[in-house]
Order: sequence, then structure tokens, then C-alpha cells
Amino acid sequence: MLAALNPAYSVSGFAVGLLVGLTGVGGGSLMTPLLVLLFGIHPSTAVGTDLLYAAVTKSVGTAVHSAHRSVDWAIVRRLASGSIPATAITIVLLSRSGGNDGHAHLISVVLGCALVLTAFSLFFRRQIMAVASRFSPGQPRHPVFWTVVVGAGLGVLVSLSSVGAGALGVTALILLYPTISTVRLVGSDIAHAVPLTLIAGLGHWYFGSVDLPLLGSLLVGSIPGIILGSLLATRVPELVLRPMLACTLLLVGSRLVT
Repeated sequence: MLAALNPAYSVSGFAVGLLVGLTGVGGGSLMTPLLVLLFGIHPSTAVGTDLLYAAVTKSVGTAVHSAHRSVDWAIVRRLASGSIPATAITIVLLSRSGGNDGHAHLISVVLGCALVLTAFSLFFRRQIMAVASRFSPGQPRHPVFWTVVVGAGLGVLVSLSSVGAGALGVTALILLYPTISTVRLVGSDIAHAVPLTLIAGLGHWYFGSVDLPLLGSLLVGSIPGIILGSLLATRVPELVLRPMLACTLLLVGSRLVT
């Protein structure tokens, strides 16, 4: 097992884990494009491996948020009721689309679009919240229905690209539940990402799109990185980190789309 570990992957895992701990943005937004563009990993393998990577790392985050009672399990159930069926359907459709080569371009394009959307959600989250509170100062109508719809959309997007469960999910929840604290929505989004990424990752693994030695190398670096990033999070201004991260995601996403 130790012989199969790749130090370059572990260093990358540490760097991504550090940024995730500092910013709270999901690792898929950073890890998948890093694997595809820097290391030349096949897009399908990068997505599948990153999904299981996210399932492990976000399990730790869920445990922390649950211990602090910052998870709304009703919201988690609503999201999962949409995302789990959508994830299963997407994985089955991918498996019948001609193998890895048949949907490599699709995954690259969807990944690029998801990164661009994530970047814009980071850039304009405050403006989105301000507009939402102006036009809908209270609870939006039919939040349960729209939460299920958002879950289904995230299920498709995450299954194809491993991106979206973080910044996009939290932004959608802020619009749907403006009266609930942000930390509780973040905790709920992280908790929902665990079964979502686990099911999608297992689906990719079943169809041969997961590199287990790569996964082990990433986790060896990312777990201490996440711990360190979480400890440093209170000392680094969010107003500095999030715009830098958003610019990076926008550039990477644009490259993948084109």
C-alpha cells in the first residue's frame, strides 16, 4: 500500500485540503480539474476518484457539524430524496453511453460549466442573498418541493463532474431558507454531500472509473491539510480567499469548456 502512494498526489491532496479547510468550498471544484489538467488523469477517472475522496473527507465535516448541532436533517432528507434517484439514473445512463471514451468530452464540458457557475456563486453570493431578501424577505413558497428539485439537479451535476455540492448547494439553500443561519445550511449541505458523493463514487467504481491507489494518495495528504486549514480559517480573511479561489475556478472552468 505504501509503495503505491504517489508523493505528488499527496502534496496536491494536502494543498486542496488546506484550501477546503480555509474556504469551505468543496474539494471537487479544485481536485478534479487539478487531476485532469495537471496530471493528465482521464476525466471519468478523475471524477469517480474525487467523488469517493469527497465522501471520506466530508464525513469528517459532517461529524463536526453534527456534534455542534449545525445540521438540519429535515433539509438533508429533502435534498437526498431528489439527489439519490437522480444520481442513480445518471450513473446508469453514463454506463450505457459507450464507456469512458464515450462521455469523456461530456464530463469535461459539464465540469467546466460547473466550475464557472461555482465561481460566479462565490463572486456574487452576497448580491444573490441581497436580491433574494429584497424580493422574498420571508420563506419562499413551496420550499420542500424546490429543495427536492435542487437535490435532483445537484445529483446530476455531481455525478457528471463531482462539482456543485459545495458552493452551488449552499447558495441554493440560502435562497430557499433565508431565515436559517448560514452555518446550519453549510452543515446541512456537507451532510447531504456524503451520501450523494458516496453513491455516485460507488457507481463510478463499479464501472471501473476509480483509481484506488490515487484515492489513497490523495487522502494521505488531504486529511492533515483539512485539519490545518480548519485551524487557520479564523486567521485568514475570507474576503481575500474567496475572490482568489473564484478567479482560479473561472480560469480553469473556461479552459475545460473551450
